[in-house]
Amino acid sequence: MKNVTDSFLSLGHWPFAGSFGFFNTDILSTNLINLSVVLGVLIFFGKGVLSDLLDNRKQRIFNTIRNSEELRGGAIEQLEKARARLRKVEMEADQFRVNGYSEIEREKFNLINSIYKTLEQLENYKNETIQFEQQRTINQVRQRVFQQALQGALGTLNSCLNNELHLRTISANIGILGSIKEKTD
Repeated sequence: MKNVTDSFLSLGHWPFAGSFGFFNTDILSTNLINLSVVLGVLIFFGKGVLSDLLDNRKQRIFNTIRNSEELRGGAIEQLEKARARLRKVEMEADQFRVNGYSEIEREKFNLINSIYKTLEQLENYKNETIQFEQQRTINQVRQRVFQQALQGALGTLNSCLNNELHLRTISANIGILGSIKEKTD
């Protein structure tokens, strides 16, 4: 500090080559002095302003960090809630999936049983229908054979019998029926 004051005191002893009385206008020799004066004035007057600016900036940075920490905490909390909901939904989805699979298996089993019952009923209907058709066909064949046999017998009888033989057969049959009637009386 002593050097700075000495330099101000020694200003009066400098030669005044190209200067205005008290001030030295030689730029090269006065540059250091001018610079130290400007810096001293800036430090003296600007120290409070600069300190206030830095304090304000520091406070804003701290506020931003605090807000960021609060937001981070809120985001972490929301993330944990979302993860918990996701786990819950996944468990419910797994439960629905398991229930759905068991329901599907049960429906599949019921459908298979129903199909087997239906197939058994159809098989029974088929067998009954076949039996009915066989019986009907047998009856038709019997009836036709009987009709053909009757027609053949009638044809043989008509060709073999004449009126006299026909009357004798009728009389014999009446006699047989009369004797049966007497026995029953």
